[in-house]
Amino acid sequence: MAETALDGMLSMDMGEKVVVVPGVADVGAALQRFKWPDYVMFVVMLLICVAIGVYFGIYRGVANAQEYLMGNRKMKIFPITMSLVASYVSGISILGIPTETYLYGTQYVYLLVGLVISTIIMNYIYLPVFYNLNITSTYEYLERRFDKKVRVFGSILFTINTITWLPVVIYTPALAFNQVTGVNVHLITPIVCIICIFYTSLGGLKAVVWTDVIQAIIMFGAMVLIAVKGTLDIGGFGTVTDRSIESGRIEGPNLDLNISSRYTFWSLTIGGSIYLLQTAAVNQSMIQRYLALPSLKSAKKAVWFFTLGLCAIVLVCSYCGLLIYATFHKCDPLATKLAREKDQLLPLLVMQVLGDYPGLSGVFVAGILSASLSSLSTGLNSMAAVILEDYYHFFFTKQLTEKQSSILMKLTVIIFGIICVSLVYVIEHLGAVLQITMSIGSMASGPSLGMFTMGILLPWVNAKGALVGGTSSLVFMAWLCFKAQASIATGNLLFPEKPLSTEGCHYHFIPQHSTAVHIHINTSSEFVHPEEKFIFHHVSYLWYTLMGTLVSVVVGVATSFMTHALDPRDVDPSLLSPYLKKFIKPREFPNEPGDGIIYAYQSYNQKSQESNNVPLKEISQPE
Repeated sequence: MAETALDGMLSMDMGEKVVVVPGVADVGAALQRFKWPDYVMFVVMLLICVAIGVYFGIYRGVANAQEYLMGNRKMKIFPITMSLVASYVSGISILGIPTETYLYGTQYVYLLVGLVISTIIMNYIYLPVFYNLNITSTYEYLERRFDKKVRVFGSILFTINTITWLPVVIYTPALAFNQVTGVNVHLITPIVCIICIFYTSLGGLKAVVWTDVIQAIIMFGAMVLIAVKGTLDIGGFGTVTDRSIESGRIEGPNLDLNISSRYTFWSLTIGGSIYLLQTAAVNQSMIQRYLALPSLKSAKKAVWFFTLGLCAIVLVCSYCGLLIYATFHKCDPLATKLAREKDQLLPLLVMQVLGDYPGLSGVFVAGILSASLSSLSTGLNSMAAVILEDYYHFFFTKQLTEKQSSILMKLTVIIFGIICVSLVYVIEHLGAVLQITMSIGSMASGPSLGMFTMGILLPWVNAKGALVGGTSSLVFMAWLCFKAQASIATGNLLFPEKPLSTEGCHYHFIPQHSTAVHIHINTSSEFVHPEEKFIFHHVSYLWYTLMGTLVSVVVGVATSFMTHALDPRDVDPSLLSPYLKKFIKPREFPNEPGDGIIYAYQSYNQKSQESNNVPLKEISQPE
């Protein structure tokens, strides 16, 4: 038998017949069936966002900065909840969670336990403090509790986190669009961002929230559509579960205590809860929405509804990961390069499942776009709040007019939007989007959560302790994250994946492995390194935020006690967790403001008056 390659196809001489086998490029081109109805759905989604921005920005008008940033604190629970879900579940999650499940199994689902834990902690410890202070920027708390320097440092951490997060948010819908249409990633990203910048800068928080509502509905609907149609195509739910169990993808919790294991029950529940606590409990992007509600009771309800919505999204996305494996279980698209990037697996499934139905692929792309636009608009709107409330008021004393504030906030949205688009060129070379976001983002999120935790739960910590602790944690986490990313880029850090196979492929491709067609990657729970079994910066990325928080707290407390730790009785009770106040007894003899001298005689004379029933004015004062 002779083989000849012609135009990407493989010609095999089998005696009397010549069989032409399609190449991977042909199969990929055949799957790119994005027709005009799909483009119509895609464009309609963008036009809806633009219309909402125009409505709130021009027709309804934005009267002042409070309305632009907080919706005058009169928003309703339903749109805020939908906005929270849409903002948190970006295209990173929509594309990243199925990829994680396809490669590593269902361990990631146990993160939902950590989500419930973080929700309870947030509702009873962090949220009451922020809400009762009636603040606009979360970092205003740091100034009240510590000083202006700590506030600005907290704002800088938020800026770092946002700038590392938003480019990934932009990149993910471009990946999906590229997979289903073939359009270059760097052509679609500027278009998406220009539209998002337009309606965010024009309509403020109300435009962001109501576009989030529409986007959340489309996003969740698209994922359910893919799950249902894809399951029916391969023979039903039983086929998906059988193939997933056989490959080891559906599994119980991994109770391994090794912190270098990628996913364990402990890293997902403990490390994951701390990561979720930072992103949902002290992050400006999320807190800004809770504070836009009219009461603390409403804010707590919104948090629980947000948790339920996030659980639903994670479960559907994880199931889609199992569905990808069940569909391609005998021909891994990553090994054949049918999917050039890991995070193009879900778009590939979409074209396989929905490609023959005009308009449905467009619904999926609109769903991915919706998830990313909601997160991008949220981040840009929050940056506008931080620039106005934290940076401007720190460096300048001149009060801005409403018009000047509006111009500053809109310029912030535009400038940061341009910066994030530019950083997409860097992000595309770093690997799977879900891990990038959680690991690099932890560089700033750990120190940030540490400072807020010291303020709310540790009344002994002073301003110097908070600043030194936060700075030390930032330096440590920067070293840890960059070392880990360097190890991934050089191939020194390999992650154990579930078994994959190419033995059933019906098209010709150049094997990516020189062994056999069956690819079985090490499935042990530990990271693999060619020379060493354990390296410190090879710890699972789910522990990063906890590690950063602990470094910040330990250094902060030590620094405070080495300088001059605060007396808990001198800290404003409104700045502490409600459950901590009951353990701090007030001074028996309060200080007179200004001179620091304790006037004990007044308390003594009042006691004498009460015991003898003598009017206070009749008791002579000591000379």
